[in-house]
Amino acid sequence: MSFPQWMSSLLVIASMLLVGCGAAEKPVDTAALGAAYNGRWLVEFEPADRGRVGWYQIENAGSGEGTGLIVGAPGGGMYPFTKVSVLPDGQLQMIYTARWGSNIPEIAQQERAAARAAREKGEEPVRNPEVSAVYTARLVDGVLVGKTEWPDAGTRFQPLSWKAKRAPEISETDDGTWVPGEVVDLVDGKRNDTFTVPLPNEEIRWGIQNGILANDPPAGNLESKERFWNFDLHAEYRLSERSNSGIGLRGRYEVQIMEDYGKEPYKQGHGALYYRIVPTSNPSRKVGEWQTMDVRLVGREVSVTLNGVKIIDRKIIDGLTAMATNANEAEPGPITIQGDHEKVEFRKLTVTRLVKQ
Repeated sequence: MSFPQWMSSLLVIASMLLVGCGAAEKPVDTAALGAAYNGRWLVEFEPADRGRVGWYQIENAGSGEGTGLIVGAPGGGMYPFTKVSVLPDGQLQMIYTARWGSNIPEIAQQERAAARAAREKGEEPVRNPEVSAVYTARLVDGVLVGKTEWPDAGTRFQPLSWKAKRAPEISETDDGTWVPGEVVDLVDGKRNDTFTVPLPNEEIRWGIQNGILANDPPAGNLESKERFWNFDLHAEYRLSERSNSGIGLRGRYEVQIMEDYGKEPYKQGHGALYYRIVPTSNPSRKVGEWQTMDVRLVGREVSVTLNGVKIIDRKIIDGLTAMATNANEAEPGPITIQGDHEKVEFRKLTVTRLVKQ
């Protein structure tokens, strides 16, 4: 090898060594990344979590003191993340520790059946142990692309992949300019073609008898074929002991239906915007009595009247609830009825579209 060739080879090797260990990688700007991760996110899962969608709220992610809230997949309420941070590699990490229900359908079905059997015997269901879910994600073209894993409970949970887009701004309010338009009867005691059960292989287990629509739990959740934006909703229904159902507005926001006569209002109680807005009172009627609920939704502003008493007055819904099945928050959505918990009967459900005056 001639001298010039030897020198050239040496220079190449030296440069490779410098690249491998000499030039330090630029540190991740966690503050800038945290600002990009902060905000409210609409989440869609793969595989789908029983047809449901989710919602995350992230705050101060890059500060070392990040906080956040989670709705969905799995879990029935809205809960605070245990920890929110930006990892050294730039990924967003969120951790939530709770007593989860399994997201594997066969195991979840067994757990729900065991809980129902215990309640029927007047016993408290056995509670699952606390485990941590770990969420990691990166921003890809403005979309959060992530996964959820349960490192300490792999036999009860399968990993979930998900994508999340930012929640839109919705500026419409109930300012007196919205007036009644078309009236749509979803339950009138006769028709049985206004709803579908969207989940594949899910039993319908709903029927109309003597003019009353009722479920045979556990039944699939109903979803209206019609889509609605701003509207007035009127429902007449009857509850049995331990009844637990809900009406989903646009398939995103659940107004709780619950047999809780005589109890103080709470975030999971009758007429609550589930886990988000607590009613001012609880005018529930006794088991077996017909009850009425009137809901007005304009933009994200909701009012609820239960048995003639206004219990929520033009309050803002910050985001999805756990019953949500439709993540396209800026578009019209269906009316849904929860049927997988306990028995509920409807004799009337009408939706009046609201139009701008």
